[in-house]
Formats: sequence, C-alpha cells, structure tokens
Amino acid sequence: MSFIIENIANIKYRIRVAAEFSNRNPAEIKLLLATKTVSAQNIITAIETGETLIGENKIQELKDKYEELKNTPHQTHFIGHLQTNKVKEVTKYADCIQSVDRLDLAEKLQSRLEFEDKTIDVFIQVNTSYEASKFGVSPENTLTFAQQVKQLDRLNIKGLMTIGLFSAETEKVRKCFQLLKNIQIQMLEKDFPVYELSMGMSNDLETAIEEGSTIIRIGTAIFGKRPYPDSYYWNDNK
Repeated sequence: MSFIIENIANIKYRIRVAAEFSNRNPAEIKLLLATKTVSAQNIITAIETGETLIGENKIQELKDKYEELKNTPHQTHFIGHLQTNKVKEVTKYADCIQSVDRLDLAEKLQSRLEFEDKTIDVFIQVNTSYEASKFGVSPENTLTFAQQVKQLDRLNIKGLMTIGLFSAETEKVRKCFQLLKNIQIQMLEKDFPVYELSMGMSNDLETAIEEGSTIIRIGTAIFGKRPYPDSYYWNDNK
C-alpha cells in the first residue's frame, strides 16, 4: 500500500519540523501506529518502513491480529480502555499498557502477572481535559494513584498518557498537554521514572511535541479514515 508509506513519510516530516521548531531532537519522539480496524497486512506494510511500535484499542483485535503479526518484529502497546475481565488477555498479547487509570485494574494486573511470573510496562492515563466522556485518573489524583501503583511490583511505570481535548482551538488543546507535562515534572521530582509522555494524534501532534510529547499516536493520517464509528475512542487515538 504505497499510500501508507507516503503517509508515514509525511508524518515523520511533520514530527521533524515540529521538533526543530521546539529545539528538540526528532529522535526523542516515537511514532506509534494506532491500528484500530487496520488489517494485519496494512500494519505489516507500515512496520516494514521501520516504524515498529503499534497501538491497539480493542482486545479482540489484539488477539485476532496476533498470529499474522507475530513473525514481524514489533512492539504492541494497548491504548484503549481496559476492562478488568480482559486482564488475562492483555498480559498475553501486549508489551505495554498505556491506559492504567484505576486501582482495581492495577491490582487485577498485579495478580495476573504474579500468576504468570512476569512484569509489564504501564503508563498512567490522565484525564487532562476533565471530560466526563473520557477515561483517566484526574490530574489532582495522579500522584496519589501513582504511589499506589508503585507498590505493585509487577507493574513498571514508564510514563503518562492523555487524550487531548478534541477541539479546533489549539490553545485549549495545548493546556491539556501542558498539564500532563507539569504532572510529569512533579512525579520526576519524587523519583517516579515517568520519562515517556504519550500525547498527540493526527490533528494535534505539533502542539503535543511543542509541549514535550515523546510518543505520538497516529492512525487516521497514516491508514485513512476508519469505516465505522463504535465508541468515543473512534475520535481519539487518531
């Protein structure tokens, strides 16, 4: 699919320009391919360009594509809302979970990982837009929640994730990203190793990079518009 290769090149160019504008090294910024509803073959086409980080929103898709993708070197992050009854499956198929946002989920993950005798990298998802329709711990409770998660030795906290306000008003979106950056600074001061900031999608990646993002989640601008909506996440993790 030549359009996928071309679109990835365009996104990489946007990342490079935004990084240079912000006096940042483009190599500090990872591109995550948001692959919701994308076929395994199209994902492989994208991975073959050298972009080996993918993100899935749905456990069923994570499972369905596993066999076709397992022989193509890549890393999979789970970026959707995770239900506690899906913990067993996510620990089997994902390398990292970017959407840890409540204690019962963290404890279920801990129990499962103890059973499997393994660990997993996690990001804490923060609701920086304060929208009731979005998941994530509140900014004010992030540090307390992180302290609770830190006690669970099978979960390795690596960073923070947020979905910015879906708005054409750049400065409103920017406030979400600035808030996550400020939380990161506070947590680093308290020795939490949250070096990664997963924020920014197709419509707002430049703003996210200006505010310190290290992982940009891109779906639509690489793979095209999805064929049907099914949840609020449809408009997110683009």
